[in-house]
Amino acid sequence: MTLAASPIRYPDQTSRPLMTRRAWWLVVLNFLIPGAPQVLAGNRRLGRFGLGATLVLWTLLVVALVVWIVWPATLYTAVSQAWSLWLVAAVMAFYAVLWVVLTFDTLRLVRLVRTTPSARGWIAGLTTILMVALSGGAAYGAYFAVTASGFLSSVFVTGPSAPPDANGRYNILLLGGDAGPDRDGLRPDSIRVMSIDADTGQAVTIGLPRNMEDVPFPEDSPLYAVYPEGYGSIDGCEVDVCMLNSIYTEVELKSPEMYPDAVADGSEPGIEAMRDAAEGITGLDIQYYALIDMAGFQQLIDALGGVTITVPEDVPIHADETFTTVAEWIPAGEQHLDGYHALWYARSRHGTSDYDRMARQLQIQEAVLAQFNAANVLSKFQEIAAAGAQVVKTDIPQSSLGYFVNLAGKTKELPVVDVELVPDNGFDPEDPDYEYARQLVQQAVVPPTEEPAE
Repeated sequence: MTLAASPIRYPDQTSRPLMTRRAWWLVVLNFLIPGAPQVLAGNRRLGRFGLGATLVLWTLLVVALVVWIVWPATLYTAVSQAWSLWLVAAVMAFYAVLWVVLTFDTLRLVRLVRTTPSARGWIAGLTTILMVALSGGAAYGAYFAVTASGFLSSVFVTGPSAPPDANGRYNILLLGGDAGPDRDGLRPDSIRVMSIDADTGQAVTIGLPRNMEDVPFPEDSPLYAVYPEGYGSIDGCEVDVCMLNSIYTEVELKSPEMYPDAVADGSEPGIEAMRDAAEGITGLDIQYYALIDMAGFQQLIDALGGVTITVPEDVPIHADETFTTVAEWIPAGEQHLDGYHALWYARSRHGTSDYDRMARQLQIQEAVLAQFNAANVLSKFQEIAAAGAQVVKTDIPQSSLGYFVNLAGKTKELPVVDVELVPDNGFDPEDPDYEYARQLVQQAVVPPTEEPAE
């Protein structure tokens, strides 16, 4: 083989301009097609291995893209399982090491001492930058997958998924728990039901005031046998006040034996009692729950970098747990709140009603969801995952995550219907008409169809 026939493999080493051009070609090829420099100018066996690995990666990426376009839920399901994330981590770690090996070998093949002196620093610098981009990106992908696997395993349970209800909807109980020092155990201060159409993703959110009285239970609930006329309506209850959010405390502390299988199923007796109460109020079959620790919620908001909301009027921050003395105010207007101030904005009581608090809690929840964008999550994933594992408890099975992630994408494209069971909506929590409440819910989740014109 002549020198002219193969200037890449057999260059004229006495020509610095030729060696410089050759070096740039090898560096760029190593970035675009890892393994190609070795096939053209070095160890062909190593080059063929590198090329084969590159082609396999390209194939996997093309297949993933096609699946994401055609069957997105399938891809989401595949990458939301602990075992698959560990597999992704292993693959990314392999490519991180491979690209380091190929880059250093490419730098050897370049023969910097034969290039023009002015180009040597640029060639070495670009090679290093591209190596960091490739290998560093793969290494971060491996780290991301491992962290995500640990987060998913700590938050979500294993088990079969539940089917939609008779109306083709998934209903999820959302509880915001607050275990302040003035309380005997945790007590849910934020109680909502999210009802999502299983096909379209259209969502209805139902706000349940914590001060609801005479809460009904389904007939198959163990609490129905104790309170057939509603919670505390006849002879009172086992705790100080007989309101909706007291049900969790009573069952969790006084009678957990009512729900003997709760813990084994990834729940708690108090949560199951709240699920029964929410079903009795709304008339919906609630398949899943999600409990958010409001104290841990502060850490999550800080991990997200805070939230931006519009404060309609000044909101006080209390100096003590009696919620009477004001330490400072959150002023009206657009505010960017850290976790501490966002939590107080959601739970402040001084001079406001429970219904005001419900509106503020919903506002904070929506602001947090808005912060869960790709750039934010990727850049702060470790902090978010660490905080989220402390904040969220749910019985949504890991096997259903892909489906719900895909459904959530549809939900974000549609307006959310908000049903608040409050006096402004004709419902008095202290003198409740639960038939009317269920009517409001049904009108929202199963809106009447228009009659065809005659």
